[in-house]
Amino acid sequence: MAIPSSTYRLQLHGDFAFDDATAQVDYLDKLGISHIYASPYLQAVPGSRHGYDVVDHTLINEELGGEKAYTRLFRELRKKKMGIVMDIVPNHMAIHGPENKWWWDVLENGPSSSYSTYFDVDWEYPQDRPDNKVLLPILGDHYGKVLEKGEIFCERRENRFLIRYYDYIFPAAPKSLIEILMPVANKSKSDELGFVVSALHYLPNPDLTERVKTRRRRRDKGILISILDRIITEQPAVRRLIDEEIELLNSDSDRMDRFIDLQNYRLAFWKLARTDLGYRRFFNINNLVALRMEDEEVFADTHELVFRLIEEKKIDGLRVDHPDGLRDPEVYFIRLRGKAPDLWVIAEKILHRGESLPRSWPVHGTTGYDFLNYAGGLYVDPGGESLLDGFYSRFTGEQRDYATILYEKKKMVMKEILASDVNRLTEQLFRLCGEDRMYRDFIREEVKATIVEYIALLPVYRTYVRDSDGNKVSDIDRKMIDETIARAKKMREDIDPLLFDFLNSIVLLETGDKEAKEFALSLQQMSGPVMAKGAEDTAFYCYNRFVMLNEVGGDPGIFGTAVESFHRYMTLVSEEFPHTMTTTSTHDTKRSEDVRARLAVISEIPDKWTMYVINAAQNNEGFRKDGIPDRNMEYLLYQTIVGAWPITAERLAAFTEKAAREAKIHSSWAQPDSHYEEVCREFIETILNNETFLEYTRSFVSEISTAGRINSLSQTLLKLTAPGVPDIYQGTELWDLSLVDPDNRRAVDFRRRMEILGECEAMKAEEVMDHIDNGHPKLWLIYKTLNVRKEHPEYFHNASYKPAEVKGGKSDHVVAFMRGENCITVVPRLIKKNGGLWDDTEIKLGEGRWKNVYDGRLYGEGFTSIAEIFRDFPVAFLVREKEGGGP
Repeated sequence: MAIPSSTYRLQLHGDFAFDDATAQVDYLDKLGISHIYASPYLQAVPGSRHGYDVVDHTLINEELGGEKAYTRLFRELRKKKMGIVMDIVPNHMAIHGPENKWWWDVLENGPSSSYSTYFDVDWEYPQDRPDNKVLLPILGDHYGKVLEKGEIFCERRENRFLIRYYDYIFPAAPKSLIEILMPVANKSKSDELGFVVSALHYLPNPDLTERVKTRRRRRDKGILISILDRIITEQPAVRRLIDEEIELLNSDSDRMDRFIDLQNYRLAFWKLARTDLGYRRFFNINNLVALRMEDEEVFADTHELVFRLIEEKKIDGLRVDHPDGLRDPEVYFIRLRGKAPDLWVIAEKILHRGESLPRSWPVHGTTGYDFLNYAGGLYVDPGGESLLDGFYSRFTGEQRDYATILYEKKKMVMKEILASDVNRLTEQLFRLCGEDRMYRDFIREEVKATIVEYIALLPVYRTYVRDSDGNKVSDIDRKMIDETIARAKKMREDIDPLLFDFLNSIVLLETGDKEAKEFALSLQQMSGPVMAKGAEDTAFYCYNRFVMLNEVGGDPGIFGTAVESFHRYMTLVSEEFPHTMTTTSTHDTKRSEDVRARLAVISEIPDKWTMYVINAAQNNEGFRKDGIPDRNMEYLLYQTIVGAWPITAERLAAFTEKAAREAKIHSSWAQPDSHYEEVCREFIETILNNETFLEYTRSFVSEISTAGRINSLSQTLLKLTAPGVPDIYQGTELWDLSLVDPDNRRAVDFRRRMEILGECEAMKAEEVMDHIDNGHPKLWLIYKTLNVRKEHPEYFHNASYKPAEVKGGKSDHVVAFMRGENCITVVPRLIKKNGGLWDDTEIKLGEGRWKNVYDGRLYGEGFTSIAEIFRDFPVAFLVREKEGGGP
C-alpha cells in the first residue's frame, strides 16, 4: 500500500485543466510533493468551477481535457514517481438538463425508469397528493401565472419533444405525446403514426411496484419511439404538421396545462422547495439530488470508471466527499475497500472537539479539519478570552453565547431552509405514531417539534446507528442519543415526554418495524445538513466574537488549545489513524491559514485590539447610514480587514455580501436585501479611502503581522511533521491572505512560485528571513521539510509520536515532539506575549547528534537552549545524524 508523503490540492476547471496541471508537475516535484490531490474530475455541469456537481460518472470531464489529457497528466506524474489522489462525490448528482442521462430518464419515465431507484425520491410525497410525480420548484411565480404568460412551452429538438421554461428544459413523457400526435395522425392520414398513437395510449402507466409491467413498458416505449423517430426523419410533411401542432398547443394555456399534467414531474413555484420537495438534496441545493448509494447497483454504476482507473493504476488515492450524507457510510467504505484493498482512502468527515472517527470505517482518516482546529487553537491565548468576550458584547450588544446561537440557527434552518426534509420526516413519524395506540393521539405539530428539538440539540453532525447485519448501536451513539433526548425533554417541557421516549426507542432501533428503521436512518442523514447549514453557513457569520475560531469543524465557543490537549490528540491519531490527512487551508475554509494565523495574535493583545476598534468605529461612525452596517457586521469587517490586509474594496465587498446572506439576519440568498448590501458596499468603499482609518489599520497590522507570519510558519511545520499526510492547498506555499470561496479559488501564479523556489534553493536561513515580505520563508520551509519526507519516508511512515521534554519559564510557549527515533519538531506559540525572550527555556534532545534542517547547526544530546535553536529561523526541524555523518 503506497501512502503519499504529501499532497498538493489543485482546483480544476475550464480555465485550469489537466494540461495546466501537467505544466506544474516539475515545480511540485521540486517542492517535494508526492501526489497531486485534485478536485473532482468526473463529468460535471458545463462550466462547473468545482466539479462537485457531477452529471455523468462514466466520463472524465471533457472541459478538463477528457481522458486523453488526464492520461498525459498521469504519465508526467509517473515520470517523476508521483501520483494522483481523486476526489469522488458519492452522495449526490447534479440534475442539469439532459447531461444527467439517469435523471433525464427518470423525468421522462417516472417510476418506470430504469433509474427510478437510483435517486432518493419519495414518489408519494406530499401525502395529500400521492401522484408519483417529482416536484420541480423552478418557476419564478405561481404555476398558473407563468402558464398564462406563455413562459412554459413545448418544442421539438430534432426527434425529441421537450418542455421549456427559459433555460430549463425537460423531457415529455411518451404517453403525453398523444396530445400532439393524434391530431397530426388524423390530418396526415398516416396509418403508421396512427399505430404509434394507439400503442402509446395502451402503454402502461408508470408503476413503482409491478416490475414486470414496468419492464414491458420500457420495451414497448423503446420500439414506439424508434418508429416515431423514423417517421419524423423520413416524412417532411408529417414533421411540418407536428411543428404546427406544437404551435397550437403553445397558444392554448388550457391545453398546455393538460399536456403538462401528463408529465412525471410537476413544475412549481420555487418557494415550494422550502416545504414540499419530495427528494433528498445535498443540503438545500435543489439542483443536487441525493443518490441511494446503499443500493449495490447504484454503487457499481457510479464507481465503474473509478474502479477501472484504480485497476489500471491511474489513481493512487481517494478522497470521499460528504460520507455523512450516505445512509450507511460504513457499508459504503467496506464496499469501496473491497474493490480497492490497497488504496489510500480518506473521508471528508467533520469531527467536533472530542469526537472520534468511527474505528470500524476502513479508511485512513479524515481530510484534516480536526487537525486544523487543534493546531490553530495553539496560537490562541486563553488569557485574552475574558476581555474579548466582554468587549464583543458591549460593542455589538450580542449577549448570547455560541451554543445558544447554534441551537437557534439550527432550528431556523429546519423551519426555513430544510423544511421540506423535516416535513417528510414528520410524515414518517406521524404515521408510526398512528399505528400505535399509545401514540396515535399526538398531533402532527407535536411530532414535528419533537424531531426539530432532537436534531437542534444533537452535538455532532450525525450518529451511525446501523441496520446492516443486524441492528447495531455503538456505546458512543447510545450515550449521545440518550443524552440528547434528555436535554430535549428539559427544553420542551410542553411536549409529553412519552413522545420523546418513543423517538428515543425508534432511533436506537429498539423496534423491529421496517418503517421505524427507515425513519431512524433517514433522521441520521438529515442531522448532518442541519448542522452544516446551521453552523458553518449561518452561526459562523452571526457569532463574530473572534472569527479566527469560526472554522469548519471548529467550535467558536472553545477559546484555544492547550499544548497538552494537542499532544494527547496527536498521540491518539498516531495510534489509530497514522495516515490521516493534515491540512490548514482547503477550498472550503472560511479564512486561509495565514489570515487565521495573523488574527490569532489579537488574543495576545486584546487591549490594543479593542482600542483599534474603538478608534476605527468612532472615525467611521459618520459613514454609517441608518445603522448600516450594524455593529455585529462592522465588528466582522474590522477583523476581516486586519486579517486579510492589504485588501481591495472589491474583495471585501464580495465577502461582506456573502457574510450578510449567510447570516440570514438582514439579507439572505433566497431574499437578498439590496439596500442593506449596497449601504455596506458604500461603507467599505468610503473607509478604505479614508486616510485616518487606513493609518489606524496599517499601524495595527504592523503590530501583529510579524507574529502572524511566525504563527504561520509554526503551524505549517506542525502540519508537515505531525502524524498524517500533509496537504498544501494551491498557492498557500507563499503568504496567502484569502477569504472564503470564491476568494480562495483565485488563479495561482505558479511561475512566480517557481522563481522564488529557485531563489530559495541556495539561500541560508538568515537570507530567507530577509525576504519575509515576499513569502520566501514559508516556501523554503515547505521545500526543505517535504524533501526530507520524500527522501526518508521511514522517518514518518507509522512512526510514533512522543511529546518532547521542555523546561523553563517559557516552556508553555513551545510545542515540541519526536517522530519515531529520528526527527524532532520544535515550534513557538504565543510569541507576541512571549516577547521573543526565551530565558532559561530548554528542550531535551535524545542520544546522538541532531542537525537542524534549516540552519545546519548540530546539537548534542541533553538539554539545549530554545533561544539557540531559534537563533537563525523561527522554527526548527531536527534530524538525527547517523554515524559517519548524514541524516
